Amino acid sequence: MRFPLRLTRSLICFLSGILLASAVVAQILEIADPASVGMSAERLARIDAAMEEYIAADRLPGSVTLVARHGKIVHLSAHGYRDIESRSPLQTDAIFRIASQTKATVSVGIMILQEEGKLLIDDDLSRYLPEFAQTTVAVDNGDGTYDIVPAKRKITLRDLLTHSSGYDYGRGLSSDKWKEAGIQDWYFADRDEPVRETIRRIAALPAQGHPGEKWVYGYNTDILGAVIEIVSGQDLTTFLQSRIFDPIGMVDTHFYLPPEKIDRLAAVYSKNKDGSLTRAPTPGRMEGQGHYVMGPRRSYSGGAGLLSTAHDYASFLQMLANGGVYNGNRILSRKTIELMTVTHLPSGTKIGNNREGVGFGLGFSVVLDIGSRGIPSSVGQFGWGGAYHSEYWVDPSEGLVFAYFTQLRPAGGIDDHDKLSALIYQAIVD
Repeated sequence: MRFPLRLTRSLICFLSGILLASAVVAQILEIADPASVGMSAERLARIDAAMEEYIAADRLPGSVTLVARHGKIVHLSAHGYRDIESRSPLQTDAIFRIASQTKATVSVGIMILQEEGKLLIDDDLSRYLPEFAQTTVAVDNGDGTYDIVPAKRKITLRDLLTHSSGYDYGRGLSSDKWKEAGIQDWYFADRDEPVRETIRRIAALPAQGHPGEKWVYGYNTDILGAVIEIVSGQDLTTFLQSRIFDPIGMVDTHFYLPPEKIDRLAAVYSKNKDGSLTRAPTPGRMEGQGHYVMGPRRSYSGGAGLLSTAHDYASFLQMLANGGVYNGNRILSRKTIELMTVTHLPSGTKIGNNREGVGFGLGFSVVLDIGSRGIPSSVGQFGWGGAYHSEYWVDPSEGLVFAYFTQLRPAGGIDDHDKLSALIYQAIVD
């Protein structure tokens, strides 16, 4: 049987697309020639030169950068030191505190439960955590005082996924109440109590905004971690391990570090006023070396608790880029990821500081306007970062995945994130 030429070409293109998609989702991330996926090795080398300049200028202790396109790693490099004092070189398999990059994994966990029919994102939070049935909000009186009033409506799971529940990190108007309760930081690793108990106490504290009225960055995803525990009947680490980490092959992603991996953990540094770096204290809280090794190992922070490597986290991102499949295992459906990676907030909602041209989806920021953002990107690019100055993003239209890990808190206004975006996009030559 003969087909018309136009139909034949269309059929070939269609089948080629299926084969390419199948090849991408079936494979794990491996290093490939950049030219094979339309990128220039020579231009990608500019990333190495830029990172070496940051290290030489004492602006970064060390970093690992990973870039993948169309399911292939085209750049993976480590620069600087795992520990400056011992002059221990940083390796590409170094383990980092990823802080708020934990949020993406927990957000995916919530969507897994929706796909199983165990919850809906527009459900009231109090359906799963009854202590949130009647929440309160701190309202500024304009004279240095505040009133505590009932919230205008109940918090939904979608409010938590989009950081519009009103809960911050206990640093707002009612910070005195949060301080008294001993809950006023991103950091939970030193807590000798299950996270469910911490969340129970958060419910009694005033939020900084009414549900759905504005974007307020805070304990939203920690609360979602408690929801996962209630709905799944498992603690958060067991759920994430069995449903996400193991199927993807994320062998170095943990809430608390196994003793045999201690020598791979990168040290945390802080930027001084004179621009130099100081090793953060031990054990310290979030600003320090932390309790990830010697802590109580009881509190699983869904908002900031994980440790990971660049390759592990990039594998998770590649799963999202693949439409929910990685290493032959389906984590989510393509339609669920489409729902997660569009903005769910009203037009004009301000997302933090210096984040023009972006909205917020179900766990990630989403680029809406390239011009307003002012750095190379694409509409629909989604991502976020962590308190230790790490960053990630996925650009579906260009097939790009980017994971960047360092350990710097506070970072002191360094411009590496934007510079890395420019250096990655300029390397596209297809």
